[in-house]
Amino acid sequence: MKNITLTILLFSYSFILAQTPCVGGMAGTYPCEGYDLLSHISFADLDATNANDSWGWIDPQDNKEYAIVGLDNGTAFIDISDPINPVYLGKLPTSTGSTIFRDIKTYNNYAFIVSDNNGPHGMQIFDLTRLRSVSNPPETFSEDAHYSGFNNAHNLVINETEGFAYAVRTNTFGGGIHFINIQDPLNPVAAGGFSGVYTHDAQVVTYSGPDPDYAGHEILISCNGYDEDVTIVDITDKANPQAITSFSYTNSNHAHQGWLTEDHRYFLLGDEADEANTGINTRTIIFDFEDLDNPTQLSEYFGPTAAIDHNGYVLGDSYYLANYAAGMRVIDISDIANGNLTESGSFDVYPPNNVASFNGAFTVYPYFESGNIMISALSYTDNNYPGGFYLVRDSSLGLNDNSLNTSISIYPNPVKNLLQIDIKDSVQITNIRVYDALGRLILLKEDQFSSVDVSKISTGLLFIKIETDQGSVTKKVVKE
Repeated sequence: MKNITLTILLFSYSFILAQTPCVGGMAGTYPCEGYDLLSHISFADLDATNANDSWGWIDPQDNKEYAIVGLDNGTAFIDISDPINPVYLGKLPTSTGSTIFRDIKTYNNYAFIVSDNNGPHGMQIFDLTRLRSVSNPPETFSEDAHYSGFNNAHNLVINETEGFAYAVRTNTFGGGIHFINIQDPLNPVAAGGFSGVYTHDAQVVTYSGPDPDYAGHEILISCNGYDEDVTIVDITDKANPQAITSFSYTNSNHAHQGWLTEDHRYFLLGDEADEANTGINTRTIIFDFEDLDNPTQLSEYFGPTAAIDHNGYVLGDSYYLANYAAGMRVIDISDIANGNLTESGSFDVYPPNNVASFNGAFTVYPYFESGNIMISALSYTDNNYPGGFYLVRDSSLGLNDNSLNTSISIYPNPVKNLLQIDIKDSVQITNIRVYDALGRLILLKEDQFSSVDVSKISTGLLFIKIETDQGSVTKKVVKE
């Protein structure tokens, strides 16, 4: 029993740290304000030495949510339909050597993945519906299609409205923007490009903002890194893209990434180098895009720490910022028209400090319908930092008890021979899968769901995944 207990402790620490409320400014060892920790998987337990960018997918068939996490050696897929007990389904290995920079976006149930290394990585395409039928996680996946029109790309942008992908800072178009038609996802087609900029990251929208000159046009906003400026491009005609304007801003160092408000009126920009170079606190620059030909700098917002800002995304009246060593910062932008922003919450995934370093939160993904928020985190210099995948939730929404989770109970725990399953609330079980601590499927039960015979299973930690007509739930038990 002592060995089993040690296994549980090690496993809980390194693989899944589950549901810890934010109390008194802390969720376990993590500083927080208004956000609870649901779960955590380190990059080491995703069989990698670092993590980077991330994105999400909601399966339209059953609304199950999946996290897609970029790693230095590939891309991980995680079932988060039970957010307290996420299941690492497997990895798509990189098509070339390892890299700290990988980017993922989704379109029509496919993931599109690029990598910024020196090899001919191109763009990997993965059919996400394959995640519905993973029987023995974690699996090693293969890509479903490949686009080789470029070698490397620092970032990838997709306009899901139009069905086009835009790879930026590739070895084509002078480091500008490489257009790909992905309307048939498994048969991507080169569609031109735009040069004259050295794009670091971008956003593309089918424009519905206040400038009538561009209503319905496809507009690309290119953040040009150390060129210290931003370029707006009309890319409606792929064969003849037109630069609308370029603009800079006060104390410019590295125009890293930005995002429009949902009404396309305001643009929030992060400069990745100003904190380290000038000693200021985290700065977000706000622009008024009422006239796309003449953007104006409206105001600046300064955060409470000196940490470097990275990727930020808007959802409603909130701006979710990956703030490296300061973790996720949630900023209220409801009064952005008057240039007023205020921090409304935070979850710091890098507890050691809040200095201007490249350790901690790389990307925040706030677009899951459940309200759960993913943070992917990396380490540049701290070998003791676990990084990887974090799932958090606004405390005001209540801890994610998962109504399905409370409708199914299992006992005894620990168990020696027969595990009893109790069901209520008219839930119908379709199958029960038992996994060991390494994620290997060791038992599949497809009928007679009132109990599971585990007498022939070796001692240790088990994960019991129960599939139902209302989704799935995973519970942990100890086999004695």
